[in-house]
Amino acid sequence: MRTGVRLGIDVGKVRIGVSRSDPHGMLATPVETVPRSEDAADRRRIAEIMTELGVFEIIVGLPLALSGAHTASTADAIGFATALEADVDVPVRLVDERLSTVSAHSALRASGKNSKSARPVVDQVAATIILQHALDAERATGHPPGSPIEPSIGP
Repeated sequence: MRTGVRLGIDVGKVRIGVSRSDPHGMLATPVETVPRSEDAADRRRIAEIMTELGVFEIIVGLPLALSGAHTASTADAIGFATALEADVDVPVRLVDERLSTVSAHSALRASGKNSKSARPVVDQVAATIILQHALDAERATGHPPGSPIEPSIGP
């Protein structure tokens, strides 16, 4: 198991959930919810968080259909992850996040939060679930989770 702090990202159309791991890669915890923006302010904020925490890798959730097929959200997450990797000096990996938001809503409901009161934190909880899954997968296999961003093929 590699050591060092990792950042977990749940990309949404309106908000981006951010989580972090402990330095030993054992436990993921919520950090903050970053508003999604058109002007890259969201990526700048994530880069600031990354620098503050001394992150060595970023894990971005890859939303797939239950069948495993790509969707419009898949393309959005890949585009965001690719732009983020260009902005930071650490690797970005994509990890299957199927049902992470559903799991986040369930966990928040179980803790007594209703949908309206959970809205500000559900993205952080989803990011935490994504990152914890990645940490557990790496611990189980001994390999980095998910897949790296594929370099784009030139024209």
